Amino acid sequence: MRILHINTEKTWRGGEQQTFNLLMGLKQRNISSHLLCQTDSPMAEKAEETGIKTFPISMHGEVDPLACFRIRTLINRFRYDILHSHTSHAHTLAFFSSIGTHVNRLVTRRVDFSIFRHSFLKLSGIKYRCMSDFYIAISHKIKDVLVNDGIPAGRIFVVPSGINPNRFANAGTDDLIAEFNIKSSEQIVINVAHLAGHKGQQYLVRAIPLVLAKIPTARFFIVGGGELMDKLKNLAASLGLKKELAFTGFRRDVGAFYQIADLFVMSSVQEGLGTAVLDALALGKPVVATQSGGIPEIIKNGENGLLVSPADPKVLSEGIIRMLTDDELAKRVAKTGQSMVKQQFTIDTMVDGNIDVYRRILGDY
Repeated sequence: MRILHINTEKTWRGGEQQTFNLLMGLKQRNISSHLLCQTDSPMAEKAEETGIKTFPISMHGEVDPLACFRIRTLINRFRYDILHSHTSHAHTLAFFSSIGTHVNRLVTRRVDFSIFRHSFLKLSGIKYRCMSDFYIAISHKIKDVLVNDGIPAGRIFVVPSGINPNRFANAGTDDLIAEFNIKSSEQIVINVAHLAGHKGQQYLVRAIPLVLAKIPTARFFIVGGGELMDKLKNLAASLGLKKELAFTGFRRDVGAFYQIADLFVMSSVQEGLGTAVLDALALGKPVVATQSGGIPEIIKNGENGLLVSPADPKVLSEGIIRMLTDDELAKRVAKTGQSMVKQQFTIDTMVDGNIDVYRRILGDY
């Protein structure tokens, strides 16, 4: 089988990490895969460094005639069996580039938003119903959303994201402890996510004073950058939060934050699956997360973490307080979660799941 992967992102986030993990796994299994991505992007740099056949081009929006022409040229040259799109813009470009060819169009969907969320006159229904042959949803929740929006269930496969459980196992913490003057008496709570509305950090910020009223030694770190940084900082200031909460911005040493954490919190109101939760569990960290999107497909309440209602600072604070004050619970759920991740959510499991989809699409079963 011959596959062209298309990723139009200029930055590096969770979806790009998953695309890269998939490409590396396919390379290790000697499955012919090429990558089309943005010029001068982190994706282009990482792929080329690891020997993945990469075609960096500039892609501007969903309808870029020059980009479509170049993709069409690659389709004719390499006779791909599958165009695997990993972003929404790639989805559209792949369609227009492949009109009249026999290539199969496959799109990975990583978010649990309705396809009509920002749709003008519901035109995105045409895109999703007619401009791809098949979909991979990274959670059953995402598949349910697609089906509810009118995509036939038979065209949607579910393949959860996968992580390297040892990714942050050897991350050093000395520099981080010195930088933030972290004391051994403090209980460290972290959130790792892009600062966006659907990640729900505003509810976490509002929960912090409630936690501090019970546990004054708690200290919070929100790790990541995003468009809501200033708004969240202003909210924290209005609540009188100073040293108790740090907004770190984008960090390359994110593994060190996982290592120092006593608790990981995911506050999302919408979430495709939640690989940040998987990273925390892989390190044996207890998790409090919201019952949103695909998160309940990872966290089983009371078994490998705690689930709380989304968009509710009070219940979120109660979950945090419970986990920080019940050592037996924290240790038990962390141990169970770590074992579960290593069995069900590895990169190898994700890669094998994608290969299974490719074979089904091509009728190899």
